[in-house]
Amino acid sequence: MRTREGARERRAETAPITGSSRARLDQPRTARPGLISLPTYDPEAFGVLSERIARFLGTGRFIVWMTVFVVVWIGWNTLLPAAARFDEYPFIFLTLALSLQASYAAPLILLAQNRQDNRDRVNMEQDRARSDRSIADTEYLTREVAALRQGLGEVATRDFVRSELQSLLREMDERRGAPEAL
Repeated sequence: MRTREGARERRAETAPITGSSRARLDQPRTARPGLISLPTYDPEAFGVLSERIARFLGTGRFIVWMTVFVVVWIGWNTLLPAAARFDEYPFIFLTLALSLQASYAAPLILLAQNRQDNRDRVNMEQDRARSDRSIADTEYLTREVAALRQGLGEVATRDFVRSELQSLLREMDERRGAPEAL
């Protein structure tokens, strides 16, 4: 009996969740086959595309091409015969096209700026970590140099040994009673 109940519980834990009343709250629902599923997209690819568009919108080339486009539009709709014109003087269609372009450009530029801010934040965190490591290394080296200096302060140098030997020689000569010049 116990093994059957345990097997049922294990199956219930690993079984995919459907629209049953035994749905678990700690697991996400799976898509139901009868409902319309929305198209998915890769946010990273969309972000890269928006950055490319934002980079192009910020160039002189874009301004030149946009200026050429507007001048041709206005020239076409003012200089050609009335039968060839498609937008009259207040240029409502041109205004609509430019507004539509601006309404798409602004969010794309903001998305590109947000992605750049995220990259800058990551770079700043890496720079801060690198700086902290450099400071720790510098402090360690400073302590080591101080320890070496302190250790060298206790070591007898050549001049110190020479002066001690000379003073010992003088002392020995004085005890023998014959002072000699060194």
